[in-house]
Amino acid sequence: MAVLRAALFNLYFVLLTLAMGLAALWIRLFARRHALAYARCWARLSLAGLRHICGIRTVVSGLEHLPASGPILIASQHQSAFDALVWMNMVPRPAYVMKSELTRIPLLGPMLLLAGMIPIERKGGAPALRELMRATDQACADGRQIVIFPEGTRVLADETVPLQPGVAALASHARLQVLPVATDSGDCWSHRAFVKRPGTIHIDIAPAIPVGLRRGPLLAEIRRGWVIAKAHRTGDQPVDNLVGSFSGRGDESG
Repeated sequence: MAVLRAALFNLYFVLLTLAMGLAALWIRLFARRHALAYARCWARLSLAGLRHICGIRTVVSGLEHLPASGPILIASQHQSAFDALVWMNMVPRPAYVMKSELTRIPLLGPMLLLAGMIPIERKGGAPALRELMRATDQACADGRQIVIFPEGTRVLADETVPLQPGVAALASHARLQVLPVATDSGDCWSHRAFVKRPGTIHIDIAPAIPVGLRRGPLLAEIRRGWVIAKAHRTGDQPVDNLVGSFSGRGDESG
């Protein structure tokens, strides 16, 4: 049954992305200002499919640490493709820092670029870093909440990898607070498994790290924040209840 559910979800996700990717061509030509809201809708429908087809629900603790508006740097653990979807509707104006390969996926890539996501060439050296800083400056000017995965790639739940220095460079350059976020999404949707197991994904938000830490201490504080957030998990709230909760808090149009 789990294999069948996973196959049905994958089919649903592909068809949804194809349909909305094609419709995004109209958005690109006639309604660019609504691109972010459109991408948020795609993510919302994707997670609804995950919930109803695979039986995976999501709860959040530490919501009081999320900003109502304005720029901040969200430093999240990354165990699953789920992590690249959920923040679309957790904050009012998200901008993911994502690997540039995603922008080359037909239909999906252009939709993400149109919505203001921030691509980075992971082996692009200094020029790529300068472009990342420029895009970050623009995102901050637009009041976006920047989501970054400091581990640099999806990792297994019990795996520890060195954190990439880019998160510290962004925080220092843009003078942003950093919000550590822990997750156990890999327990239900591992990046190495076809089957998606029914259960609950937890998102645990730690208090923000203040501006001004140097790279080493900041990376250590991010990892420490992940541990603390999981250890002090309280007040879980279903993500389903958050959908649309920011609709009156700032412009979602992108």
